[in-house]
Amino acid sequence: MDINKENWLIKEEGFDKSRIEDNGNRFLLGNGYMGIRGTLSEYGKEQLVAVNLAGIYDKVGDSWREPLNAPNFLYSKPEFNNTELSVLSINPKDHKVILDFYEGILYRESVFCVDGVNVRVRSERFPDMDNVHLIWEKCVIDADSAGRLTLNAGIDYDIWDINGPHFVRFEKEIGHDGSVSIKGFTQKDTEFVHVKEALVSVSLLNRPLAVKDDEKEKLLLHHGIFDIKAGETVSFYRVASVYTSKDTDAEPAISGEAISPEIYMEKKEAHKKWWALKWDNSAVKIEGDEEAERAVNYSLYHLHSIAPRHRDSMSIPARGLSGQTYKGAVFWDTEMFILDFFLYTEPRVARTLIKYRIDTLKGALDKAKSYGYKGAFYAWESQEGGFDACSDYNVTDVFTKRPMRTFFKDKQVHISSAIVFGLKKYFDVTGDMSLLSEGAFETVMECAIFYSELLVKKVYGDCYEIRDVIGPDEYHERVNNNFYTNRMAKMVFTEALRLIDKLDTIEDARKEEIIKKYNVKALKEIFEDASRKLYIPAPGESGVIPQFDGYFDLEDVSVDTVRGRLLDPKEYWGGAYGVASHTQVIKQADVVTCLSLFKDEYSSEVLNKNYDYYEKRTEHGSSLSACMYSLLACYCDRPDEAYPFFMKSASADIKGGGKQWAGLVYIGGSHPASEGGAYMNVLHGFAGINVKDGKLVASPKLPKNIKKLEFRIIFKGIRYLVTVEKEKAEFKPC
Repeated sequence: MDINKENWLIKEEGFDKSRIEDNGNRFLLGNGYMGIRGTLSEYGKEQLVAVNLAGIYDKVGDSWREPLNAPNFLYSKPEFNNTELSVLSINPKDHKVILDFYEGILYRESVFCVDGVNVRVRSERFPDMDNVHLIWEKCVIDADSAGRLTLNAGIDYDIWDINGPHFVRFEKEIGHDGSVSIKGFTQKDTEFVHVKEALVSVSLLNRPLAVKDDEKEKLLLHHGIFDIKAGETVSFYRVASVYTSKDTDAEPAISGEAISPEIYMEKKEAHKKWWALKWDNSAVKIEGDEEAERAVNYSLYHLHSIAPRHRDSMSIPARGLSGQTYKGAVFWDTEMFILDFFLYTEPRVARTLIKYRIDTLKGALDKAKSYGYKGAFYAWESQEGGFDACSDYNVTDVFTKRPMRTFFKDKQVHISSAIVFGLKKYFDVTGDMSLLSEGAFETVMECAIFYSELLVKKVYGDCYEIRDVIGPDEYHERVNNNFYTNRMAKMVFTEALRLIDKLDTIEDARKEEIIKKYNVKALKEIFEDASRKLYIPAPGESGVIPQFDGYFDLEDVSVDTVRGRLLDPKEYWGGAYGVASHTQVIKQADVVTCLSLFKDEYSSEVLNKNYDYYEKRTEHGSSLSACMYSLLACYCDRPDEAYPFFMKSASADIKGGGKQWAGLVYIGGSHPASEGGAYMNVLHGFAGINVKDGKLVASPKLPKNIKKLEFRIIFKGIRYLVTVEKEKAEFKPC
């Protein structure tokens, strides 16, 4: 793919202190094992520095359980003539940070004026995409006049935590090989994070580096003093490794001999080739709209950076690896918004995401049992083992300062249908049914059993209902017959029936095990009956489908009217007393999401009327909302109206500026679901590509400013180059 390199750069020129939190997300680096917030080397925990680790959690007291942040192994704060070269100490004369998201490398260049001398600091860093435990960095410092340069670079173990501190003790080691290491232990004492760093300095003076241990500031540093001449450079190269007690592979062996200018350049070239191969499979070319092309590919950069390629069974948290927000938990976001990108570009990663749900089935069974149900009720906020990290009190009342009871984990039963929907998409797109023998069959059966347990029937009625739930719109709690929830439950029953008919494709030993475990014949009768009789809210005379029973009886006011009723800007809009809960104003796409998924079941008239009705009543208080309105607008043959919603999804992180704080709690971070939603808008919306009767079909709907789309996808093991122009789509095997 031909690229305009400038279009693949994210730049920040000039230092603006107010942008620190945003830039930590915008300049994020990652390799699926760890996410390194895009902070400067002189920053500390006050600037929200974080090396966020996937899949290892800790809980302190009664606080929320959250993933661990590792000690920061990219810390450095050099001095020139005893003046700190830090944007936090002196305003730089010139300053820029650049993320090259085509090559996955973060660059920084700052010029400081110290007593009339211009001192320039340049650095570049990248995480190793093959050996995910490693990250590499190069730094070069020079001045236009002679002076004394003091180098301080190493590990900062004063760690930023939202609900910490998680490490109760540290073990430090200074190696004879020139390395330094910190091992932090959690309360369990058997769980740890080990960070080791080797650093080599290269200068004309070739001075060796000492080690400085500052326990008060929690810094373990390589230290050296250099008297430099005008124009002379001091460079240092470092490699750091991160290893945790959850890892099963061997801890990387690094030393002073593991890093040199030659080795660094070798690793950098390998890194660039890795990214070039990934973009060859996944980049999106948008002719006629460079801004859209830039935004969507930047979104895909983030998804590539957090993909758990190092594991066979792991998922992606709701905020990716940008920090501890939302407890590092996995939501329905993965299956409903993120999965499609990997299904069509890297099926192996899609399999890993799905396998996580299969392997956490026991947690879902245990959760259902705790509520008195059979079957699988998946965690709303899933941590390892399928543990539900969701609290009973997720919101604090801004007036009383007391925690408010919420019902997210209790009543958002649609979570289990998302897992089945993800499996269905995996089977349809990849054609790989091998997961049926690895627990997928049981996963679908148990989810269908769970929904059959939820069904209720009125004495004088013949249809089944699902009562007391929360749909995607969280502002309305404990409603009956939510359209999305009921229709997705029906999908679960039909998918269970489809897989029962495929029992013969499962290897004999597993097939016998399944038959012994389940009375398949009886389940088939139950699921057929449930699928046939489950009540699905239908369009009324107006053509609009009620979001839930009684929805049209609620006060019909505008979003702005409801916003005007707030007494405090931080009020929660939903719950028992929220300003939106007794109105038709909703948080995010709900009916619209369902219609986007099952568009072929409804007429164009119904799709259009529901789009018009719900869009003006949606606050879009979730980053998951815009992409679904974009999809439905395309299916309504209104691609120009879809475009702003698409750009809102694609630009969620490239622009930043979203909500970063809730009171004193940081809730910022990257938005993987919004990024995945942007890809869905390109693939399913503008290109109109979907799977029907086991085959790819296309019905393009290009906005007027997009002349041509070009990208590659993988479908059932075959890679295609897709070209879309106007109302024509071409699939060419490549």
